[in-house]
This record gives sequence, C-alpha cells and structure tokens, in this order.
Amino acid sequence: MTNFIPAILFILLFFIGLILVLKWRKGQDDPDRFFFSMIWALISLSVYLLILEIMHGSCFILIPLGYLTFVLWMYFRDKTRLVNGFLFNSFVVVFGTYLVYNVSVTSDPIAFGLLIGALALFLLFGFFGIFSLMIFLYWNAAVVLKKERRSLPNLLTLLLAIFLTVVLIYDLFIAQNLPTWVTSLFSGLPLIMLYFAVAFLNFLTVSVLYQFNHPRYRQDYIIALGAGLIDGERVTPLLARRIDTAISFYRRQLAKTKKEAKLLMSGGQGSDEKISEAQAMKNYALSQGVPEGDILLEDKSTNTLENMRFSKAIMEQRSPEGYQAIFTSNNYHIFRAGMYAREAGLKADGLGAKTAFYYLPNAFLREYIAILMLHKRRHLVVVTLIMAVSVLSSIIMFFN
Repeated sequence: MTNFIPAILFILLFFIGLILVLKWRKGQDDPDRFFFSMIWALISLSVYLLILEIMHGSCFILIPLGYLTFVLWMYFRDKTRLVNGFLFNSFVVVFGTYLVYNVSVTSDPIAFGLLIGALALFLLFGFFGIFSLMIFLYWNAAVVLKKERRSLPNLLTLLLAIFLTVVLIYDLFIAQNLPTWVTSLFSGLPLIMLYFAVAFLNFLTVSVLYQFNHPRYRQDYIIALGAGLIDGERVTPLLARRIDTAISFYRRQLAKTKKEAKLLMSGGQGSDEKISEAQAMKNYALSQGVPEGDILLEDKSTNTLENMRFSKAIMEQRSPEGYQAIFTSNNYHIFRAGMYAREAGLKADGLGAKTAFYYLPNAFLREYIAILMLHKRRHLVVVTLIMAVSVLSSIIMFFN
C-alpha cells in the first residue's frame, strides 16, 4: 500500500496541473492543447521519477533526461534533418530501458504501468502488426479510390498492401518448398524491408515533431506554397487549406500584435493552367477579405525548391535589412518543404494545414518516396551490400 500513496498523489497533482494547462491554453490565439499537455506530462513524470530515485539512493533518470536534452538541442538547431527522427526514436528506447531499471528498484505502480503499456504495444505490433497493417492499407486504398481520382500517387497504399501480401504468401507457403540456395538468394529481402521500415519510422517521427511549430507573431512574410489548379484557374480544396492557414496566422498576428505581414503567394503557371497558381491563390485570398495591398506574387516557380528560392529573392529585395518569414503547406508536406527551405538558404519554419485522415497514408508514403530519392545513392549502397551478401551466400550453398 505504501508504494501506491506517491502514485495516487502524483495522479492527483498531474490532473490538477493538466486542468490548469488546458485552462491557460484555452484563451490563447494558438491553443494547441495537445502539445502543451504532452509537455506538462513529460515534466511532471520526470520530476516524479527523479524523486522516486532519490528516495532509493540513485539518479539514473539523469541519463535519459540528458539524452533528451541532446535530442532537443539537435532538433532546435535544425528541425529539418532526418537524423532527428532517429535520435528521438532512440530516446524512446533509452527511456524504455530506464523504466525497466526503475521498476526493478522502486516497484512503483506508475513506472510499472508505463512499462507494461509499452511492452503490450510492442508485442501487439510484433504478433499482429503486419496483418493489421495490411487490413488498414487495403481499407485505406478502397476509401482513397472511392474519393479521389485514380492516379499512381493515390495507389501507393494499395501497392504496398499487395507487396506485403505477396511477401507473406511467399514466406508462409512457398519458401519452405524451394531449394536452400534459392531461399538464401531472397534472404536479404527481410533485411531490406526492415531497413526501409526503420527509415520510414524515422521520417514519420520527425515529420510529426515538425507539426508542433509555434512561430511568434512577428512575421514580415507568410509564404503560401502553390499546388495544382481546378480547370487551370481555381484553387483546389487542398490548396485552399494552405491559403486558409496563411490567412489565419496573418489575422491572428494582426489582432495580437498589430503587425501587418505580407502574404506571399508562390506558384508558377503550368502548361495546362490558364493563370499562374500564385494569381489563383491571390484571387482566393481576395475573396476571403484579404486587402490586395497585403498580397505579393511569386509566379515563376515550378517546384518547391524554386518556391523557396524565388520567394527568398523577393523578400530580400523588399527587405534588405532583414525579415522574419514562415511558410504554409499541407501538414504532410511541410517537413520536406522545410528541407528545401534550408537548401535555398531560407530561414523559415512551416505551418501545416490539416488534411483529411484517409488521404494521409498515401500522402506520407509519397513524401517518404520523395525523400528517399533525395538520398538515393545512400540507400542504393545499403541495398546493394545486402543483396551482395545474399547472392554470395546463395552461390556458396549452390555449390556445396
């Protein structure tokens, strides 16, 4: 019973603090209750575990906290590096290892509950992960095909589901009936799949972390990134959400600080478009009540990198003394857009517009493939080395 008294007190204080955090954020222009609730949970849990350890004569929690400090330093030093996803995921492993130690020393019910929950999720995914993933991918593919046009980017979840199905059928029904040298030839496939799965997990993690940007209300420019048009002259719902996010920040900043920002619409004219994306975006912003004098156009770019480069040139020309800028795009796209901003030498964080949930799996897979292509040589080397070992092993078995 003694072990439960600190746990009960912690739970009580945690929920009191959580209510205060939610009340505090309710009156803010950008409440983001989830982000600040997670911050409070991390701080309160860290203090609780530290007190428990001090009571038992140790302070090993300083190891995961020190590593978390390093992870956060790396992240805020440059938010657009893929290594940040790996570092955060490795922190989760370090913290999980620490929980095992804490439970063994303190027998605390809070730490024990966290550990059991983490192990349950891990085991659940280990035993049912691939089947659950396949079911989800087929379901998502059916929804996307029903609601969106049939194009290769919209078929990514279906293609992945089919690939996983083929691999599963091969592993369960075919592999055991093949000669050993043939199965050895394909033995590198699981390693390659694991490599790309870990790479995707790191990408997804850093993409989610990047969603929690909170730029201050002191921006001189808000860049809205363009996308394709309907009938060559009207913004799509997806593009409208990007512009709405920019307009929302523009209005919140004006209301809070009285500082006027310029909306910089960035997008050129495609071969199948009647007007530039920037002009269509301006027309939409005007229809939403934005004064024409607060809208600038960048209408020469053909891709995201050029969006950043050409927008930077306009801002530097207008504000040679320096400026503050952010950009808006859809939430699945802002991390890669941030990478292009860094490549263009533009110091700007991204704000993500919400995207329909059913569309996110395809969208993130498309972003992942695009980022893989940015580092294709590195991935090609890894795949080649794995396959070389498999081929060599297969040859040896064939002649033995």
